[in-house]
Amino acid sequence: MGEEQRAPGPLHNVRVLDLSRVLAGPFCTMLLGDLGADVIKVEQPGRGDDTRQWGPPWAGGESAYYLCANRNKRSITLNFKHPEGQAILHQLISQSDVVVENFRPGTLERLGLGYDTLAERYPQLIWCTITGYGLEGPYADRAGYDFVAQGECGLMSITGEPDGEPMKVGVAVVDLFAGLFATSAILAALHARVQTGRGQRIDVPLLSAGVAMLANVGSNYLVSGELPKRYGNAHPNIVPYQTFRTRDGWITVAVGNDRQFRQLCQILGEPQLADDPRFATNPQRVQHRETLIPLLQERFLQRDAAEWLMALYEAGIPAGPINTVADVVAHPQIRYRGQIVTVPHPTAGTIQVIGPPFLLSGTPAQIRRAPPLLGEHTDEVLRELLGLSEDAIARLRADGVV
Repeated sequence: MGEEQRAPGPLHNVRVLDLSRVLAGPFCTMLLGDLGADVIKVEQPGRGDDTRQWGPPWAGGESAYYLCANRNKRSITLNFKHPEGQAILHQLISQSDVVVENFRPGTLERLGLGYDTLAERYPQLIWCTITGYGLEGPYADRAGYDFVAQGECGLMSITGEPDGEPMKVGVAVVDLFAGLFATSAILAALHARVQTGRGQRIDVPLLSAGVAMLANVGSNYLVSGELPKRYGNAHPNIVPYQTFRTRDGWITVAVGNDRQFRQLCQILGEPQLADDPRFATNPQRVQHRETLIPLLQERFLQRDAAEWLMALYEAGIPAGPINTVADVVAHPQIRYRGQIVTVPHPTAGTIQVIGPPFLLSGTPAQIRRAPPLLGEHTDEVLRELLGLSEDAIARLRADGVV
C-alpha cells in the first residue's frame, strides 16, 4: 500500500455511534467509516444485528449479508435497557460526534434516550434517525421495510414488463438510497457545525428516499398529470434506450441523441431509418416506438453480441453487455480501480468485499477493518473511551450489561 493510501481519511477525527441495524443505517455508517470515521457499532448482547442470521451463505460464521454493510466498524455489545447500560450509552454519546439509529419513533424516548433530552446535554451532537415514514405524520408509527417502501413510493409501479406484475429491484434499493441520503445529510451537518458550533437532528424516511428517486418519472407525472407506465427495460422519454437480443445473448443500447441514432442506423445497415420522419428526432421516436423497436430488434438478431458491441463502442454509442455478478467481480475496469478488496478476517481468514465506489486523491477512503464479530471490541472500547478496568468490564458482563 502506497504512502498516499495511508493518509488519514477526511473523517479521521469524527466518531460515529451506530445504533442501527439491517441495511440503511449500517450502509450509511459503513460509508462514514470508509471515509475515516471511528464507527462504534452498538449491538444487543447475545444477538446483535438481525442480518448476522441472514444466511446462507456464510464466511467464518458470519452471513454474507451482514458482511456487505459493516466493515470499518468496532462492535460492542450493550444492553441499554439496563440502567448501567444506559449510563454507558450516555458516556459513549458524550464522546461521539454523530449518532445514527433506526428505531421506531418513540422507542428510545421511552428509555430516556430521546434526541430532545440528549441534545440539551450534548448540543454539538448530530443525531440521524432513519425510519420507515418519518418522525411525525399520520404514518410515523408504522414499521419500515425496503420491500414495502419500494411498493409504497411508486418504484414498483414503474418497474417490470408492461403486461407483467409490478416488480421490485433485485437489491434493497430504498434502504440503500436512504443510507446514501443519510450520509450526505450527516456530512452537511458536520460542515454546518463548524460554522455554528451546534449539532442538529436529521430525519431520513425510507418512503421519502424512494419518492426522491422517482426523479424524471415523478417529474413527468407532475408536468403531464399522466400516470407513468411500466416499460420493462425501455425508457419512458428516450428511444432507443433498452435491451436488445442479439444472435447469442442480450445487450444494452442507450441512444441519447439524434446524432447517435443516425450512427446506430448506419451500423445496423438501415441508414434510411434516420431520415424517416417518424424516427428522425427523439420525440418522434418516442411516439412511434412500437414501430421502430421491432425493426431494430430484427437487425440485432443477425450478429453476435460481441460484434455489435465492438461496432457500437467504436461509434461512441453507449452500449454494454448484461453481466452476471461473476462477470462484474472479474470486470477489468472494476479490478483496475481495486473495488474488490480482500481483507483479513478473524474467523474466515480472509474475505472479499465490494469497496467504496469513489476515489479521493488526497484523503482516500480505506478499508481498515473487516466487519466485526459480535462484541469483538467491547473491552477495547470500554477501556479506551470510558477508562474501565478489566474487573469492571467482567462485572458488567456477568450482570448482563454488555
